[in-house]
Amino acid sequence: MTPQEMESRIVRYGDLKPCRTAFIDAHTPGSDQKENFTIIGGGVSESPDQHVHIKETPGFNIGAAGQPPKCRNSLHSHTTAEVFFVLKGRWRFFWGRWGSAGEVVLEEGDIFNIPTGIFRGFENIGTDYGMIMAILGGDDAGGGVTWAPQVIEDAADHGLVLGENGVLYDTKKGQVLPDGIKPMPLLTDEQLQAFPEPGNEAVVRDYVARYWDMTALSAKTPCRVIGEAGLLKDKPGFEVEFLTRGSIPETSYSLASHEILMVVRGHWKLSWPGGEKTLAPGDTAAVPPGLEHSLVPSMSGEASLYRVMNTDDPAGPTWVV
Repeated sequence: MTPQEMESRIVRYGDLKPCRTAFIDAHTPGSDQKENFTIIGGGVSESPDQHVHIKETPGFNIGAAGQPPKCRNSLHSHTTAEVFFVLKGRWRFFWGRWGSAGEVVLEEGDIFNIPTGIFRGFENIGTDYGMIMAILGGDDAGGGVTWAPQVIEDAADHGLVLGENGVLYDTKKGQVLPDGIKPMPLLTDEQLQAFPEPGNEAVVRDYVARYWDMTALSAKTPCRVIGEAGLLKDKPGFEVEFLTRGSIPETSYSLASHEILMVVRGHWKLSWPGGEKTLAPGDTAAVPPGLEHSLVPSMSGEASLYRVMNTDDPAGPTWVV
């Protein structure tokens, strides 16, 4: 693999291209300043304007959400995994039919494997523009997003209509639903009964891992974060590990699986027989299966990253131990 070929498999933080019309709440006050990024795979964007950096998926999708202070993402649900880690800022995650069943605040480096089948939302409660990185289960990210009924109703009041085909139509721009396409139906009261309302004690303990705890656990070997034997036990079609300076392999290695490297802190040198590249915080690198390579911090100081690898487990509901 040449350096040019490897560069095509790296999405630089500074090169990320946002979409500001990705979801149905793009015009709703309080949510109208958020930006969506699809890094690997098409994600769950509802807009044809969404830019996809790397279209080939390794069995899961990688994305990101960027928001200024006090901006929030509206309540929605997924049928496959939705995992977030905080790259920049301070974020509040909340869940439940009305967003009042529970909440947790995450700091930089913290990770949240949000259980499938519950309505969830998040907001930037920091003082500057924030960024959270996402891992979505499945090549098609579970087929999209299910919105809480009030989100669809609020959006219609501000000119956005979601078709039953999963595409957004902006009536402020004169767009109308095509012939034969009806608006996305609202969930019925009976359907809403199937969405759980777990409290903090049922979610935070089993689905949240903190940066400094993982840093301590990865002092000598990679910390298994998400997986059958991970801190957060799940089988979402991928595994997540956390690496620091002390837990990187001492020699070059190759994996039979895809390996996605997502840098949290510090700069890392990725080397292989054909060359080397330096990865900075926020960069995402897709290392192909079978490539012999090595990974090492390129300068002194704190260094950490997440490593995501595909498995043979099918993408689907959160695994129950």
